[in-house]
Amino acid sequence: MASIRAQLTAAYAATLVITVAAFGGVLYLAHRSEDEHDLERRAAADADLALRIIDQTAAAGDPVTATTDRLVGAIVTPRLRTLLEGLPDYIIVLDSTGRTLYNSFAVRQLGTDDQVALSQLGARLPAESPPQLASLTDRNLLVVVRSEQPRTSAITRVVAGVEVGSRDLAGQDVMATVGLVAPIILVLSVVAAYGISGRAFRPLDTLINEVEAITDGRSLHRRLALAGAGDELVRLGATLNAMIGRLETSFGGLRRFTADASHELKTPLAVLRADLERALRAPTESTDQLVALEEALAETRRMTDLVDSLLTLARADEGRFDILREPVALEPIVREVCETALILGEDGGIVVSLPVLDDATILGDPRWVRQLFMNLVINAIKYTSRGGQIEIALHARADVVAFSVKDSGMGISSGDLAHIFERFWRADQARSRGAERAGRGFGLGLAISQWIAQAHGGTIAVTSRLGRGSLFTVTLPRADAIPKAPELSNS
Repeated sequence: MASIRAQLTAAYAATLVITVAAFGGVLYLAHRSEDEHDLERRAAADADLALRIIDQTAAAGDPVTATTDRLVGAIVTPRLRTLLEGLPDYIIVLDSTGRTLYNSFAVRQLGTDDQVALSQLGARLPAESPPQLASLTDRNLLVVVRSEQPRTSAITRVVAGVEVGSRDLAGQDVMATVGLVAPIILVLSVVAAYGISGRAFRPLDTLINEVEAITDGRSLHRRLALAGAGDELVRLGATLNAMIGRLETSFGGLRRFTADASHELKTPLAVLRADLERALRAPTESTDQLVALEEALAETRRMTDLVDSLLTLARADEGRFDILREPVALEPIVREVCETALILGEDGGIVVSLPVLDDATILGDPRWVRQLFMNLVINAIKYTSRGGQIEIALHARADVVAFSVKDSGMGISSGDLAHIFERFWRADQARSRGAERAGRGFGLGLAISQWIAQAHGGTIAVTSRLGRGSLFTVTLPRADAIPKAPELSNS
């Protein structure tokens, strides 16, 4: 396939050819029309001049016609004939009966049939009529007829004609000139267009080379230079830079995801292998064997939870998840979550309270909504110190319902707030705290919670200060504030 530069040059050349051809045609027609007007003016001038000569001869008292014999009849006088011979074109002088009194030299050079045809045409045409084209044997004449209003009645009209063959020659000269100059203009223009387009596409070539150097996957930190380019190229470069930035983020997230997933799976697999080896070496039905099998079962359950979480996020990324749209009363779900929190917090000496519980209904899947609330509550319990407090609340507002979980735990630093919803992300303090009490987490709970909130048309937000606790708030649209939708199942 030809390059854009070649395509543009070819398109420009084709457009130029069409333009030059159209210009030549218009110039030819305009020149021909102007020639026609010139011929008409020339024929009319010849007829008017002949009339003036006749009129002035009659005004001087001289006769304008004379009779030679019976066969020939009347003709113009020798003096008037001499005066009329000075006219260069085709001139015929007629009397009232249509007889020819005078033929100019040019008319006398015509054949007899052409002379008769021209005389008959002049006698037949009305005086002062528009110019008419007379087709003779070997030439065409543009004929003008003028009526005589003289002091003598012997002459009634004058016929004047000019050849139109010169008009075609002039048109041919115009087309020959255009045909000679047009190829030169076309070649020079195409060469100039190719050079100009090459210069215009030079920044684009540079952009392409830079993109090719970046897209190897190892240079995503680089960005395209935008200075000195045109407006369209600046927009293209900015768009590509934004895309490269997103790719860098995605590649970085993928690398971190792979490393973290490998790390999370490596440890339980090692523990599981050690427990199974210990169980195999232990005597049958011994205490050591039972302990090893119990630890292996715990690690198996942990790996199952991890795989389920990863599968949930993978299906969410692909849009393949099951969300049931039905009216869900939140009050029973929040009470159940609060009761579970009381049981979980009792061992850690954490006080769980439910000061606000409004009655509200949303459209959604009760299973996922319960998991969303439970993830936030478990997260709060995990990172709250002994003797701390957790406050659960459900506020019903005009169009939305807000579920909040506030704890007095260690809090989150401002630098970590932007990353808490990333997969496998955990701050170092949170990681150590979780290991001390509630067991090691995967760093996937908040990512799943965010997906659940967004899948229900809501949002999840967090405010926190290091050492002073955190507040997670989930906002969901109320069922009476959005149009009811049929049950939707995407799988």
